[in-house]
Amino acid sequence: MSWFLVLIFFTMCFCHIVDDYYLQGILASMKQKNWWTKQESYEDKYKYDYIIALIMHAFSWSFMILIPFLLLGLSPIFLVIALVLNGTIHAFVDDLKANQKKINLVQDQSIHIGQIFLTWLIGSLIYV
Repeated sequence: MSWFLVLIFFTMCFCHIVDDYYLQGILASMKQKNWWTKQESYEDKYKYDYIIALIMHAFSWSFMILIPFLLLGLSPIFLVIALVLNGTIHAFVDDLKANQKKINLVQDQSIHIGQIFLTWLIGSLIYV
């Protein structure tokens, strides 16, 4: 395995850290159901708005971890499939942590790193 591919993996991990911790901003609060109910102007019409915040963050995260492969010019089909699958998994996992309280941060981050590794592995096989 080339050092270049190892560098791609660590770049994907770095992009994960940047997006999951620094770029989330208000979405970190808005993806939690209870944040909405605590707002003074809360109405029942907002009860599913947290889902949009989950999806927006999951899309951002998925796009961010794929930037290294995007820059390498990997197959658009691979990139779109990886974007959709990673985004769906990321939103589901974040909901398990933020709303359903079924997993903790360590489990959440372990799953995300697993996503990155699997995406990297498949992308590397395509690249080589």
